[in-house]
Amino acid sequence: MPFSVPSTTSLTGGFVPPPKQLRMNVNSSQNACGPFKNSPLSGHPQEVFTVEEMMPHVQHMKGGHSKNLFLKDKKKKGFWLVTVLHNRQVNLNDLAKKLGVGSGNLRFADENAMLEKLKVGQGCATPLALFCDQGDVRFVLDAGFLEGGHEKVYFHPMTNSATMGLSPDDFLKFVRSTGHDPIIIHFDEDIQ
Repeated sequence: MPFSVPSTTSLTGGFVPPPKQLRMNVNSSQNACGPFKNSPLSGHPQEVFTVEEMMPHVQHMKGGHSKNLFLKDKKKKGFWLVTVLHNRQVNLNDLAKKLGVGSGNLRFADENAMLEKLKVGQGCATPLALFCDQGDVRFVLDAGFLEGGHEKVYFHPMTNSATMGLSPDDFLKFVRSTGHDPIIIHFDEDIQ
């Protein structure tokens, strides 16, 4: 799946693709072949920054809705995108132990890191941004998306003013096409 990511120079001298262009690339891919073809897309009347703000706008869309956490391993300086079902509570200490980074070593990464690694800002963390990653982000996926019997799974398409749905199989194909092999965790069993 070819994505062109034009860049501009940021104030710090790094290259950052304009968010509007990234959104246009993802949106235009809906009209092309691939996992985004015929994907339901729901716009929100305003940007949403929390699951609680999002749910009233998408509750009519049946399937697995996501909550995304962009985390940093403070010892190894690695980054993690953790995607769980929207109503899942995540204990970062337990998750850190499960991932082998040690209790207390996962914390939320700052917005600048998310902009650098995934090219999205606060409230826009999404696995659909993994195509922007240059191999610095490990992806953790809640097994509930794949084993919950969902016809569609829903994510922000590079903007927190919309939600896009994909079949679980198409979602996995997309993630793997970005060079990421998801770490699939059964949060109900593996993380207590």
